[in-house]
Formats: sequence, C-alpha cells, structure tokens
Amino acid sequence: MGPIRGRRLSDDVQHERPGAHPREIWVLVAAAFVIAVGFGLISPVLPAYARSFDVGVAAASVVVSAFAFFRLVFAPAGGSLVSRLGERPVYLAGLVVVALSSLATAFAQSYWQLLVFRGVGGLGSTLFTVSAMSLLVRLAPPRIRGRVSSAYASSFLLGGMLGPVIGGLLAQLGLRVPFVLYAVALLVAAGVVAVFLGGTRLRSVSDGESRPTMLVSEALASPTYRAALASSFANGWSSFGVRVAVLPQFAVAIHDATWVAGAALAISAVGTAAALQVASRWSDTIGRRPLALAGLAITAVGIGLVGTSQRLDVLFVLCVLAGIGAGLLNPSQQAAVADVVGSERAGGRVLARFQMAQDAGAIIGPILIGVVADRFGWTTAFAVTGVITALAIGPWLRARESAPGVVAPETA
Repeated sequence: MGPIRGRRLSDDVQHERPGAHPREIWVLVAAAFVIAVGFGLISPVLPAYARSFDVGVAAASVVVSAFAFFRLVFAPAGGSLVSRLGERPVYLAGLVVVALSSLATAFAQSYWQLLVFRGVGGLGSTLFTVSAMSLLVRLAPPRIRGRVSSAYASSFLLGGMLGPVIGGLLAQLGLRVPFVLYAVALLVAAGVVAVFLGGTRLRSVSDGESRPTMLVSEALASPTYRAALASSFANGWSSFGVRVAVLPQFAVAIHDATWVAGAALAISAVGTAAALQVASRWSDTIGRRPLALAGLAITAVGIGLVGTSQRLDVLFVLCVLAGIGAGLLNPSQQAAVADVVGSERAGGRVLARFQMAQDAGAIIGPILIGVVADRFGWTTAFAVTGVITALAIGPWLRARESAPGVVAPETA
C-alpha cells in the first residue's frame, strides 16, 4: 500500500488511542482558558463601570445584555460563515473583533459608547463560540463527549476563577484597566490558535469533502434537543445573565466592596469546576438526562435564594451551590446536542440555535431582573430567576436519553 496523502483530520481522530482527547481539542482548551481569564477580568467591574456613567441597575444590566443580544442576532450568520470558510479563520476573526471591541470599551466616553462597543464585541464572540462548538462536536469521539465538553468548560471555569479575583484587584487601579488586559488576553489566545493549529486542515472546504447538513427542523423533532434548548435558555438567564450582571451589583450594594463581587463570581466558578470533575464522566456513564435534571434543580435553589443572603458566608455558600448546578448541567446539555447532531453531519445551524437560546436568556434575564430589583427588591429578583430555571426541568423529564450505550431506566 502506498503512502497516505491528504489525510483528513477525522482520520487522525480515529487513530487516537481510545478515551484520549484529540490534540486539536487541547489547543482549543488552552485558548479557552486564556479567553476566560480575560473575560473574568471584566466580569466584576463591568456593571460598576456602566453605573459610573450615572445609570441605574437596569441600564447597567443592559450593557451586559447588549453583548448577548448581538451574539443572538449574528448567530445564524456565524453558523453559515463556519460552513463556508471553515472553523479556524472564523475563530481567529472572532477573537480579533472582541479584542478591538474591548480596547474601545476601555476608552468609552459615555454610556452609549460603552453600549455600542460592548455590542460589537458580541458579534466577534459569536464567531469564535460557534466555530469552537462545531469543532468539539466533530472531533470528540461519541463515548467521551461528556469528558470533552467538561475539559473545554473546565478551562473556561479555571480562567473564570482566576480572572474575577484579578479583575476585582485591578479595579483599584481604575475601572478601565481590566478591559485593556482583556484585549491583550484575546490576542494571546488568537496567537495560540494561529500557531498550533496553523498547519491543520480543520475543514476540507477546498477538496470536495462535504457532509450532509442537519436541518434545524430535524433537530427540533428530537425531545432531547428541545429540552437542551429550554435548559440553555434557563442557563443563559441564570448563569450567564443574572449571575454576571446582577449578582455583582447585589454583592456591592449589600457589602459595599468591589472585591466581594469578584469573590462571589470566583467562588461560584469554584463550585462549577468541582462539579465538572464528576459530571464529565457521569454524563458518559449514567447519561445526560439525570445530570441535566440535577443541575437545573440545584441551580434553581442556589440562585433563587441569593437575594435573601445578608451575611457574606451565606452569600458565598449559595454562590457555590449555584456553581455546582451549572457544572452538572453544562456538560450534559452540550453533549446531548452533540449526540443529536452526530459527527457525520454538519450541524452549524443547529448548534447556532442552541447558542441562541442561551444568549436569549442572557439578554432577557438581566434586563427583566434588573427592573424587578429596582421596583421590588433583590429577594424577589433572585427568586424569579430561580423559578425560571426550575421551569426548564419539565422538558428534560420528557426527553430521551441520548448517551451512546446508556439505557434510560424507563426504557430498560
């Protein structure tokens, strides 16, 4: 047999030892860590930065939601660009756009400039998020999808633990400083991907390779995909919306210290990281559905009671609890979507809709909860968030188990 030429990336993946993560996934994991550290830098200071322009809780929350709003609007186009251009160039372009947006945000002279600059960053975020998800779905062997999702999520969370602590400390030097460093972190991540994936054909667009495309209507026929959309929306509302935009404001309002906001976010990330250590394997062994149900229930309790915490220790315990819930939910719902799409079909648009559901929650949640907090107080605001999260349990109760080799108890 002659030498093999033009070997595809999927061929490399098939020859990895069983249970091993493909090399390309580790590159994405490393880049995700750098991105998360940078994002963590600005998480505890962004609401305070917005309020420095003399606006209220709801208006400050809109700044966070603007980022998610542009992600939501641009998600379908992002999925199409991945299909046309390939993952790597779309990923790199997204990182550069967010870096430039963050740099501009650091020098915003008004609330409206801040709003626009953060919104533009959402466009770039969609590009690198959808392309990374597409790669993870395609590269991960079916029986370790939960572990691959967990490794990727863990890198974000480890960065999320480190970033807010540093960001809270850097805020003492000025609220604009973290945004400059965030831009630098994104450019570093772009360099990592450009160098270490530079010679890899992440998608063979030019050699005639094509895979059948899964239609969104096909995915929606699956109860599991519909359940994942519901939990993605709830997770966006609670974890990526209220926890990022409203929790820091609550922490500062009650304890009158910026460092508390950073510590609350970091401690929540600790809970998520701890849960991910077990959720990754459990998702592949006992199934996606039990982990998703447990994650939603625990998140609902943790985030729902935050508004009742007047003591610092109680606040931190509830933050850990909410973090644990997110850690159980994320790998299971992402792996379930990957199960629905499969590795033999192109699912850019299906993945984009999943991401859009999360972004929709991240947009609507902080704005509505900000209004509720302004009018009815913190306790009611967080209680409403807990109820929204709990409502996503219903679709998962009706979903089928999708993990390969796992038989659900009701069908055993």
